Amino acid sequence: MAHHDYAYKKRTGMTKEDVLKKCEEAHVAYVNMQFVDVLGMVKALTIPVHKLSEAIDRNVWFDGSSVEGFMRIQESDMYLKPDLDTFAVLPWTKDRKDVIARIICDVYLPSGEPFPGDPRGVLKRQLKKAEEMGFKFNTGPELEFFLFKKENGDLKALPNDKAGYFDQTNDLAIEIRNDMGFALDEMGIEVEALHHECSHGQHEIDFKYGDALTVADNAITFKTVLKAIAAKYGLHATFMAKPITGVNGTGMHVHQSLASLQTGENLFYDSDARNQYGLSKTALSFMAGQLQHIRGFNAITNPTVNSYKRLVVGYEAPVYIAWARKNRSALIRVPMVTPSTAPHATRCELRCPDPMANPYLAFAVMLATGLEGVKKGLMPPAPVEEDIYEFTGDRIAELGIESLNENLMMSLKKLEKDEIVREALGEHVYQAFRRVKIDEWDRYRMTVSQWEIQEYLGSY
Repeated sequence: MAHHDYAYKKRTGMTKEDVLKKCEEAHVAYVNMQFVDVLGMVKALTIPVHKLSEAIDRNVWFDGSSVEGFMRIQESDMYLKPDLDTFAVLPWTKDRKDVIARIICDVYLPSGEPFPGDPRGVLKRQLKKAEEMGFKFNTGPELEFFLFKKENGDLKALPNDKAGYFDQTNDLAIEIRNDMGFALDEMGIEVEALHHECSHGQHEIDFKYGDALTVADNAITFKTVLKAIAAKYGLHATFMAKPITGVNGTGMHVHQSLASLQTGENLFYDSDARNQYGLSKTALSFMAGQLQHIRGFNAITNPTVNSYKRLVVGYEAPVYIAWARKNRSALIRVPMVTPSTAPHATRCELRCPDPMANPYLAFAVMLATGLEGVKKGLMPPAPVEEDIYEFTGDRIAELGIESLNENLMMSLKKLEKDEIVREALGEHVYQAFRRVKIDEWDRYRMTVSQWEIQEYLGSY
């Protein structure tokens, strides 16, 4: 067994025969052998369906030298090992003669070792460590997104509707969300709720909570599906963190908990807990680890220059490193649950991530830092149930509440010094990620923006 395989890898137990039969029934012509680069961008090698049997038996070789964060040109040979449990037919291709399916793959070196730069492998390594401690890591991200219109064929930040939170007033928006829900369901992703978000053109579709690897796969698939369905309507679905100045940005709040590997019991709940939230010592220590390392992994959960334009006071995004139940200005929130559901529904919600993050890397560093808190028996500070946005600077200082990083460069510097987060990523991914992000920061700081032209050109 490879060093990052883990017990929950075989989730549905799909066999080669099952996959080939499904291809025949759906008249599949091509199969995308899919993986992601260090930024979480979907990549794929497409093979004709008659090559699939051989690919399952012998894997698929490819050149990784041109993939972001992969190998140098002199050491570029790698192969893709398909995870058959991820097989799905792309719903938007079913009416075509060239029906396409996809299988998510793990990336391996010629030696047979897992490639250390594969983000999916990074998450699997952390899940293996959780297993060794007797834990299964469950997650549930809430991915918000905007639907924008095109103007003369050009992509602009033009919302496709003027509806507000939970509005049902725009028939097209409802129709598009429903179509997205149907497509997700066909891809094996169980949708739980669909609604309009606060800003014009902003939406949210929530899907089922589950083991972190399945959910990370689903998050990647989710983005692909929504972009494809939006394109059918002549629209563009974007997961950019802050596409419009002055309105709420787009978050990816992540609900999370640990379960017993043996019994499936939710280890975040304790009926005898002395705190008002019903949280176990394990849950408190897990949160404490994340609170302690958040500035070290900000660069992973908030990975772009644009991400930090969302993390500002006044737009429902967290800025302060604190936790609470009712207080949505806190970084970690413990959602309300009914007494009857508390034993299985108790969880905590990390509110800073945005959907520009690579979900494999985001879940990996969240798990690694949470487990560090559990190992050390850390305890979080007292919860802050008041609205921190209303506090004076003196009150914030008195309570010792720190803030998230203010920009990407600050996050990269904190990441460099955080050994737990760097170890979770592995040096290969860390160096590749840092290289790409330093380049992004340099291009940003050297670009003269339209705001600067308007602010300074006429005055100086």
